Amino acid sequence: MKDIADIPALMADIGANAKAASAELGFAPAETKTLALNAAADAVWARRAEIIAANAKDMEFGRDKGLSDAMMDRLMLDEARIQGIVDGLRAVADQDDPVGEVITEWDRPTGLNIKRVRTPLGVIGVIYESRPNVTADAGALCLKSGNAVILRGGSESFHSSSAIHACFVEGLKAAGLPETSVQLIPTRDRAAVQELLTMVDTVDVIVPRGGKGLVGLVQSEARVPVFAHLEGIVHIYVDAEADPQKALDVILNAKTRRTGICGAAECLLIHESLIDTLGRAVIGALIDTGVTVHADERLQFIEGTIPATSEDWGKEYLDMDIAARVVSDVDGAIAHIREFGSNHTDCILTDNDDTAARFFQRLDSAILMRNASTQFADGGEFGMGAEIGIATGKMHARGPVGAAQLTSFKYLVEGNGTTRS
Repeated sequence: MKDIADIPALMADIGANAKAASAELGFAPAETKTLALNAAADAVWARRAEIIAANAKDMEFGRDKGLSDAMMDRLMLDEARIQGIVDGLRAVADQDDPVGEVITEWDRPTGLNIKRVRTPLGVIGVIYESRPNVTADAGALCLKSGNAVILRGGSESFHSSSAIHACFVEGLKAAGLPETSVQLIPTRDRAAVQELLTMVDTVDVIVPRGGKGLVGLVQSEARVPVFAHLEGIVHIYVDAEADPQKALDVILNAKTRRTGICGAAECLLIHESLIDTLGRAVIGALIDTGVTVHADERLQFIEGTIPATSEDWGKEYLDMDIAARVVSDVDGAIAHIREFGSNHTDCILTDNDDTAARFFQRLDSAILMRNASTQFADGGEFGMGAEIGIATGKMHARGPVGAAQLTSFKYLVEGNGTTRS
C-alpha cells in the first residue's frame, strides 16, 4: 500500500482492491460467506479483551474531545455489547443468501421466460460516527449480500473499529475469500473521506450513518450515489384514545432505554384532552427518571418542565431531553411531524383503529409504529440480523437497510431460438 501521507494514492489502492474483491464476492457460494461470518464472530469473541482494551483508548479520546454522555455511551464497548456484536454476526450468517434470489418470474407470449434476480451492488463505502459496532454490522451485511465494503469509522472509534476489522480479516482468511473484501480506511485524516466520495470508478454507493452534519457533507460533496440516513427526529403522538399504561410504558422506554440511538424519542405530541390527565402523568414520569422536558406554553404549568424554544422543534437531542407540545387532534400531530420530522420513525399511541390508519396513511416516514417503542426501529429487531442504518430517502432502500436492501437486480431472459417479428 502507498505511503499513508499520500491519501489519494492510498484511497486509489483501496478502491482498486475493493473492486477486484467484489468481482469474486458476486458469485461466492453462500456457504463460503457463512463460514467467513461465523469465523469472524469466533474471532471477535476470542479477542474480546483486545477489543475492550482498544475501546478504552477510544473512550479516553472521547473524553478529551468532550463528547456528551450519550455519545460516550454509543462509543463504549463491554463484554455484553461484544456478545451483541457476535450474536449479530451469527444472525446475518444464518440468514438466507439474497444473491441470486428470484424476485419475480413471468412468461411472455413471444416464448420468452424472464426472471428478475437479486445481484450485488458492487462496492459500498460506509461512513459512520462513534458506534464501533457498525464496523461489524456493515461488514457482515455487505459480505452477506456479495458486496465489497470500504469502512470509514469516526475518529473517536478508530482503535475499536480497527480491532473489530482485524477479526473480519481473520474470518475472510478462514473462508478463503479476498482479505480486501472488507477494508477499513487506516487513517483519521478527513481527506480520505473526500476521496471516497468521488471514487466513481470503483465505488458504487455511499452509505453515511451519522448526524445531520455528516450526512449533509456527504450529500453535498459526493459524486457517488448516496443512501441517505438522516438523523432520527422521532415523534410520539399520544392520542385521546391511548391506553394510559401502554402509553407510559412505551414513552419511557422510547426515550430512556438508550438515548443515543436514532430510534430514541425526541418529541412528544399530546392530545389537548389529555393535558391534565395522561399528559401530566407521562411528563411527570419522564422528569422523575431524569429527562428534561422542553414544554410548550400549555404544558409549562407541570412542575419541573422548562420552556421550549423554536429550536426544540425538529431537534435530535440524543440525550435525556425531550420536547413536548399539545396538538388538537391527529391531524395536528401529522402537520407537526410533516414540518419538523426527518422521515425516520414516528409513532402513534391509540386504541382507535381509524385514527391509527389515518396516521399511517398520511405520513411518509420510513417507519411508522403504533403502540410500540420507537427503540424497535432497528434492523436486528426487524429480523434482519443487523443493519447499516435507517434509510430516510425514497430511492431503492427505505427503513432498516439489511443484506437484501444492499442488492440491486438484473433480468435473466431465456428463449428457444426465439426471434422478434
